[in-house]
Amino acid sequence: MLTVPLFASRAAAETRPFPNSFHAQEMPVSDGTQYVRVGGQGPAVLLLHGFGDTGDMWEPLAEVLVKNHMVIVPDLRGMGLSSHPESGYEKAAQARDIAAILDQLKIQKVALITHDIGNMVGYALAAQFPDRVTKWVAMDAPLPGLGTWYAQLTNPKLWHFNFRGPDTERLVAGRERILLDRFYNDLSANPAAIDDQTRDHYAALYARPNAIHDAFSGQFAAFLQDGEDNKELLAKTGKLPMPVLAIGGDHSFGASMQSELAYVASNVQGAVITNSGHWIMEEQPQQAVSIIVPFIEK
Repeated sequence: MLTVPLFASRAAAETRPFPNSFHAQEMPVSDGTQYVRVGGQGPAVLLLHGFGDTGDMWEPLAEVLVKNHMVIVPDLRGMGLSSHPESGYEKAAQARDIAAILDQLKIQKVALITHDIGNMVGYALAAQFPDRVTKWVAMDAPLPGLGTWYAQLTNPKLWHFNFRGPDTERLVAGRERILLDRFYNDLSANPAAIDDQTRDHYAALYARPNAIHDAFSGQFAAFLQDGEDNKELLAKTGKLPMPVLAIGGDHSFGASMQSELAYVASNVQGAVITNSGHWIMEEQPQQAVSIIVPFIEK
């Protein structure tokens, strides 16, 4: 386990820094390392981001949670400041890596908060290790192979799931900001809520060598296998027993997130963030914090 300064090798453009109580570690996982921020003391909370973001997205929530919790914020495999292995992007495999990170930190149980692809890794974690997840907050994305997943694949806004390959990567190279602008603009309620500094910050991170390749040919390309794995997990383990809070933006999945998670969990409540699309932590961070923190702490 390597401990590094929290802001070492960060992109030139910065989102708001994490509180000084956090430090960062490059932690060994299968065939690589994951960049993990850790801060605070108390009951552990694990935050998992999605595509278009890195663990940096969680700063507004982490700043509040760290007062009473140990907060763990990884960059997912092949994303942010984590390393770039060629394989291992199946969400069940990534969940096992997350469990190994928790073992290294000597953490047995966590409350789980996830968004986008983080939901997918989060479900795989909760289904494979249900005794280690006390609560789960899932934000604004369905699960491969389950619920309305196959209907979602016909949504024109999800064309990017099959946007991959060497020529695609050549098209994107040097144009990462343009690519991410498409996501921020099309999938938000108010594109201006995601400012230029934030966009530049993530564009710089996704311009790192192999970052787009690992997002497209790693994270997205694994969805087909993830769907099969999820159906097998659900058949084997049944519905998740822990309390689940399903959150959607009112201009995105909205209230339907509750029914999406009800496919895999038996105790699900829902919440809707108003004036928000998919990018809840960027568009309406204070609304999100005001809903998530009471659920975690009650």
